[in-house]
Amino acid sequence: MVQAGCEIGVLRLGHRIFRDKRVTMHAFLVSRAFGATSFIIHGDRDSKLEDKARRVVRNWGGRISIDYSGDWLKTVEEWRSRGSLIIHLTMYGMPVENTIEKIRAAGRLLVIIGGQKVPSEAYEVSDYNVAVTNQPHSEIAALAIFLDRFFKGGELYMQHEKARLFVVPSPKGKVVCRRPSMKESETASF
Repeated sequence: MVQAGCEIGVLRLGHRIFRDKRVTMHAFLVSRAFGATSFIIHGDRDSKLEDKARRVVRNWGGRISIDYSGDWLKTVEEWRSRGSLIIHLTMYGMPVENTIEKIRAAGRLLVIIGGQKVPSEAYEVSDYNVAVTNQPHSEIAALAIFLDRFFKGGELYMQHEKARLFVVPSPKGKVVCRRPSMKESETASF
């Protein structure tokens, strides 16, 4: 199962409102579903995206916070000062299978994922530059695979706190259940 007490932040570098809103939202969704406890957006301030992410948490549950950082290096240093390992997901890093055991031993991580061109400082300030493959790929896919390897698949069975909506697995169709006390007007689409 998911490590109790483990704190994992995901820092999304270089968000651009008109170009990246869908990708950044998907990075948030993966972060939440796969066990991260904090999602930090760097780049353009995007209150619509932040509100949308908070609605997802309100409806689907979870204990993830959504924050903004105007200075990503300061955010890295704040996490480091609290004892976090800094992980940068990049295709140029060391293979995840060669680093995950050492990383898993930490109780606190900040995982950096890129957007636009990643500053060279990201490689330098990181304790580990980790690759899920050394081929071009999506930061969202890298994040999902990294978190899955970190939690050894336990995140797939995690129950999210205070969920108002639940999916009931079905071989065909979509079955979503709503907590009985929830009013129709409380359900916000995402």
